[in-house]
Amino acid sequence: MALSSSILLGAVLALTGASTANAATSVDYVALGDSYSSGVGSGSYDSASGDCKRSTKAYPALWAAANSPASFAFTACSGAVTDDVRAGQLGPLSASTDLVSISIGGNDAGFADVMTTCVLQSEATCLSRIATARSYVDSTLPGKLDSVYTAIRSKAPSARVVVLGYPRFYKIGGSCIVGLSDTERSAINSASDYLNAATAKRAANHGFAFSDVASRFTGHEICSGSAWLHSVNWLNIGESYHPTAAGQSGGYLPAFSSAA
Repeated sequence: MALSSSILLGAVLALTGASTANAATSVDYVALGDSYSSGVGSGSYDSASGDCKRSTKAYPALWAAANSPASFAFTACSGAVTDDVRAGQLGPLSASTDLVSISIGGNDAGFADVMTTCVLQSEATCLSRIATARSYVDSTLPGKLDSVYTAIRSKAPSARVVVLGYPRFYKIGGSCIVGLSDTERSAINSASDYLNAATAKRAANHGFAFSDVASRFTGHEICSGSAWLHSVNWLNIGESYHPTAAGQSGGYLPAFSSAA
């Protein structure tokens, strides 16, 4: 009896292992979104991607390398807004698509301009610009997200869609002596949380998973002394306030993997 049980258990484990392996290699995965998904800031860009700056160190490429999906289409692009995703990134989606990832909305809300304003202008002007961005998140962004999420579901009706958020940028009271005030840094962090909350609500309404990366970046914000985000870089302004390679592998990759 014990021998029979052992043989049966071995057969079950073997079948389970085979099933797991097949599942890992039968996924058709499409990665959409903006610079946080394309990997701006992490280096190792695919020259064929041009200004989209898709990186081999971005979380979609890292996940694909680790999981060997049946197919992998990477269309995320630096600077993308929701309309860009709808117009130029959805081509690889189909009824056979199993998994989709996307980060989008930050550019719609004007966060690049927020950061430029806050770095170059007064605290009052910075806070005013943040208030304008928050107003956009309330009034306009939900409709923009609905539009792109509906388009994704229409083209990939059976896919699991994982929407990723944005990190908080600053450790308050951290190691930065010069630069923005803690009032400005706190307002920027709060605006990121506000954007994430709005995005999570729209994702949930479409039956999509939302993965919040903020907790994974805790202790690795700018001014933390161990940052996974670039601060302002006047020699490469496009990489400013984007995740480093460590931010992609240590922050975004596990956030996506846990929800995929």
